[in-house]
Amino acid sequence: MNSPDNRRPDEHFEQRARELWREAAQRIDPATAGRLRAARRQALETAKAPAHRAVRWLIPAGAFAAIALATMMVWQPLPQRQATTVMHATSSTDELDNELPPDADKTDPNLYQNLDFYGWLASTGSHTASR
Repeated sequence: MNSPDNRRPDEHFEQRARELWREAAQRIDPATAGRLRAARRQALETAKAPAHRAVRWLIPAGAFAAIALATMMVWQPLPQRQATTVMHATSSTDELDNELPPDADKTDPNLYQNLDFYGWLASTGSHTASR
């Protein structure tokens, strides 16, 4: 392998760190070593526990989301057609005269053939209604 002179700097650092760790591990008293082992076991158990807790919360959260979705699908607002029909029934004829005509592509083309007649009908219809 590599001779001690041909080592990379990080290999030398790693080697020195291992030597220091071994020395410190041999000089540690048994009570401190026991506490370190207990802390290590507790840390390992805690690392495994959050995954179990997350799975435990997924079931109630999924059930709540399903109930909320079902509620939103069943409980929809009433259609607004009735309100607009009532508004049109109570509006006066003056308001109806101010409405815009329908788009040309949505209406019957035959209505545009006799525009003069419709103009005359509109002018005489308002005079006859007032008599």
